[in-house]
Amino acid sequence: MKKIITVFLLALLTAVGFWSCEKDDICAEGTATTPSLIIEFYNRDNRTDPKNVTYFSYFSANLDTIGPLNSENRIEVPLRTDTTATTWNFRLGSSQLGEITYNTDVITFNYETKELYISRACGFKSYFTLNSQSGSTPQPVVIENPEGDDDLWMQDYTIEESNIENEDEVHVKIYF
Repeated sequence: MKKIITVFLLALLTAVGFWSCEKDDICAEGTATTPSLIIEFYNRDNRTDPKNVTYFSYFSANLDTIGPLNSENRIEVPLRTDTTATTWNFRLGSSQLGEITYNTDVITFNYETKELYISRACGFKSYFTLNSQSGSTPQPVVIENPEGDDDLWMQDYTIEESNIENEDEVHVKIYF
């Protein structure tokens, strides 16, 4: 009888051990994450003509460089999820007689954030909506020259899609 009780308790303890196990908390590889802002560059004189940036890099205020990029017309820019604005320095170079000169513009994206719970393993995913161009909210995109002069290489922009929910479409077009 003592052996039967010992075997029963051992079986019960093993069963409780298996029942208390949880599935692995691993976020699946194909799970959608917080999207980046997609920017394409276009010719300012022919607004339907994509234009590649050369000697281009972008970096944050604390000098975290992303890039450099050369001969591309599309970039993905991450937006901060802990605030409603992200500022980047976009630097474009031009080569004349073998010497490269750079022009840096500061671009700020103003937006609202929404969070969506994915799962315990994946956490939250953020969506962004660029501010509308009316009312008392800040402009959705602000382009400035850090030296304070009017020597902007980015001449204009258009917002193609203000809701940043995926990276399948262009959100902002910049003309230079």
